[in-house]
Amino acid sequence: MPELPDISAYISALETRILAQPIERVRLASVFLLRTAEPPVTDVEGRTVRELRRIGKRIAIGVEGDLWLVLHLMIAGRLHWSPAQAKLSGPRNLAAFDFPNGSLVITEAGSKRRASLHIVTGEEGLRSLDPGGIEIFTSNLASFQAALTAENRTLKRALTDPRILSGIGNAYSDEILHAAQLSPVALTRKLEPHEWERLFIATRQTLGHWIDRLRSEAKAGFPENVTAFREGMAVHGRYGQPCPRCGEKIQRIRYADNETNYCARCQTGGKLLADRSLSRLLRSDWPRTLEELEALKRA
Repeated sequence: MPELPDISAYISALETRILAQPIERVRLASVFLLRTAEPPVTDVEGRTVRELRRIGKRIAIGVEGDLWLVLHLMIAGRLHWSPAQAKLSGPRNLAAFDFPNGSLVITEAGSKRRASLHIVTGEEGLRSLDPGGIEIFTSNLASFQAALTAENRTLKRALTDPRILSGIGNAYSDEILHAAQLSPVALTRKLEPHEWERLFIATRQTLGHWIDRLRSEAKAGFPENVTAFREGMAVHGRYGQPCPRCGEKIQRIRYADNETNYCARCQTGGKLLADRSLSRLLRSDWPRTLEELEALKRA
């Protein structure tokens, strides 16, 4: 799922292409994409784009008359910039916004249609789509800690809850926790003051680094290949590869459609976190430490 750095790159690329440009036509190829009936989508046609915003993991395109098109790409949705009047052929194409200088095309891989488009009016309409998480770059350590300790949750769950923090998902939460050298299953109400400082700094620095990098890449061309697995990431998507800090192999916890990647040496004091599927299978034979894992491999 595109997260804060990816959405920032999309917005930077769109600003140079659609700001001050009229939306000539909106073409919908999927009946599942549009989630609102009023105002009708045709109301935005002929109106000029005045502003772009990020709302959590959503992209909001504001046009004349205080109307907003709000896109949520979910897991498999992506944006593409194509020549004007680009054809909407193939099952992945969901919609196109036609501008005089090109077409913004929305695609979604897979058979599940989770991406969404809402048409809303004014600030109240935008607030109705905002999950409410705080913005990391406008918060301080105290407000950051207060938000994450409102409930006693694991760090991984707290960082990725859109009601707590805005725009962070599975990929960048892994990177943040590795940078902070904290366990993904540590409980928020158990952290020490120095750990809170590390986490706050790591969150801002990690996201800031990737925002700058992806925005810079977007200057060279539209970000067509947005992915959760990027070269240069420390742990996310790097299971079995060496940790860039200590050289130990990256571990993972798998659950549902996601997995958490971490370094046991750097983040959990050498303790292996229980992987739900494997720990159920191995039961008492599940290795608890890196040393036990190596002994199991040798056996």
